[in-house]
Amino acid sequence: MRLWHSAFVLILTMFAFALFPQYSSAKSETVYIVPVEDTVENGLYAFLKRALKTAESNKADLVILDINTPGGAVDAAGKIGKLISETPIRTAAFVNNRALSAGAYISLNADEIYMVPNATMGSAAVIDSSGNMAEKKAQSYWVAAMETAAEQNGRDPRYARAMAQEGVNLPEFEAKKGSLLTLTAAEAERAGYSEGTVAGRAVLLKEFGLEDADIRHVNETFSEKLARLLTSPFVVPLLLTIAAVGLVIEVFSPGFGIPGLAGITALILFFYGHLVAGLAGYETVALFVIGMFLIVLEFFLPGGITGVLGLVAVIASLFMASGNVVNMALSIFIALTASILVSILFVKVFRRKMNFFKKIILTDSTNTEKGYVSNQNRLELMGKQGRALTDLRPSGTALIDEERVDVVTEGSFITKGSLVRVIKAEGSRIVVREVNE
Repeated sequence: MRLWHSAFVLILTMFAFALFPQYSSAKSETVYIVPVEDTVENGLYAFLKRALKTAESNKADLVILDINTPGGAVDAAGKIGKLISETPIRTAAFVNNRALSAGAYISLNADEIYMVPNATMGSAAVIDSSGNMAEKKAQSYWVAAMETAAEQNGRDPRYARAMAQEGVNLPEFEAKKGSLLTLTAAEAERAGYSEGTVAGRAVLLKEFGLEDADIRHVNETFSEKLARLLTSPFVVPLLLTIAAVGLVIEVFSPGFGIPGLAGITALILFFYGHLVAGLAGYETVALFVIGMFLIVLEFFLPGGITGVLGLVAVIASLFMASGNVVNMALSIFIALTASILVSILFVKVFRRKMNFFKKIILTDSTNTEKGYVSNQNRLELMGKQGRALTDLRPSGTALIDEERVDVVTEGSFITKGSLVRVIKAEGSRIVVREVNE
């Protein structure tokens, strides 16, 4: 009986394993695939921070960074590199097309690098906003960062230096003096900058022995994609310029219309993108709102202090929201220049006045041309005669055409009841002279 019982348990166990094979083996390994695409900026940093945090919380065994980028902002690349190097999870950079400039730096921070046959990596010099090589201080920092990223994963730093600096001579890779190093997949493998060249992601997983692993993809949400666009160093000056010019045009326009709406929308998009990207907090938005309130309040208060404080608060909030002080300073300069030029155009060319100030400044005048007089003019009394109802010493009252009129003499005293004649009428001042009867 006991034998039959044991056989029954064995058959039942085998049947269960057949129906539920996932329980018949050890826990499968987990791999996260994270895309690193397009321009490197602070929005990408915010996305990768979320992706790595998700992988860490789920105890992933490997994170594959699927890289295809032409490069981007150095400051964002620095933060991303730090993020990758500090994660406890094993990381692999999979250069699926190109990893240039900041993309090369991100790849060097990964534990391992793999490339597809036609991929390239390198050309990582720092370029300023004019398209020229950055100043020596920035170049020195970036070269050191590239070398450190290479060294920390056992790679020869000479090649990292050659990617970021023109003065390195590596004829074996056709990177002569005066040019930057860009490695092909084969060259990267020969230089020890790539662990292998693979045909695709499936082959890469096989290289790691993880073809049967639990593959999870972390993709950007719509908000993150929008934030990446809105925090781009090319879009930020555009948003601030639209905001400044839109609000300036609105000041010169009657009512509230499209320019003002465009300006406010641009500001909302600016702060929304920086909030989602994690570059700004609600305190930054609050400071901006307070600054705008103080600027408007300045129109109603004397002194100028309120307006200065408001302007300082607005500019400070913009710098607080930015991840790059230089780019923000340039963006603010562009926006202010554009708004000043538009103001000059409206005033000098179109002869427009600021409608906003018309609501808080009295511009009407009560002049004679418009029919306004300070008091009633009594020119019809000129030459007419009447009787003094009181003694005129020299002012008093006279009865002229059955009307009591306040009059004044030329300086002499005239007794009550005397006959007088009007010789001058200056507004309400009626001058009379005594007439001999």
